[in-house]
Amino acid sequence: MINKKLIETTKEFVKSSLVDAEGGHDWFHTLRVYNNAMLIAKTENVNKFVVALGALLHDIADSKFHNGDESIGPKIAREFLFKLNVDSLFIEHVINIIENISFKSSLENRDLFSSPELQVIQDADRLDAIGAIGIARCFNYGGFKNRPLYDPKIQPNLNMSKEEYKNSSAPTINHFYEKLLLLKDKMNTQTGKKLAQSRHEYLKSFLDQFYAEWNGER
Repeated sequence: MINKKLIETTKEFVKSSLVDAEGGHDWFHTLRVYNNAMLIAKTENVNKFVVALGALLHDIADSKFHNGDESIGPKIAREFLFKLNVDSLFIEHVINIIENISFKSSLENRDLFSSPELQVIQDADRLDAIGAIGIARCFNYGGFKNRPLYDPKIQPNLNMSKEEYKNSSAPTINHFYEKLLLLKDKMNTQTGKKLAQSRHEYLKSFLDQFYAEWNGER
């Protein structure tokens, strides 16, 4: 059963915490992931309270905006939930979700934590990385990092380690091949797979148009 008051308190906490966040990882990103997660959760056998908390807190302190420190987000989430007297089992589940949700975590050679709740939130987060919004977020972050749009001389690295992924400064278009186009086949749930299909096709059509314009063909 979902504690609606606690969820609203969490929303306000996340919204205030991300007030100055980069546009692709701000409160609106979190809200979209939350909405996607709750939609997917309707067709999955999951604890919706854990899904709601995990979705809202999954990017409370993204490591790429904290010098690569992956401990800050879980620490903030744990302290926040502890103050609200959330059951310790729920807290540990949410922390495990935060620590294992990212794409870069899948690049590690280790056994990762998994749960149906993580799979739902992971799908919701990945959906926001593809399609029209995914493209907008990708270029927004590229601009934030002052990366070139595209350089034909720099080929995508399709076999990156986690550290290589974290430290990459490649052109934004490379990210399509290094992550975005791979997400459709990494979806966990049937609903996630269905929603990802049209967004994936949009990515491909965008790239077709991009290259045509780059080469002066359209």
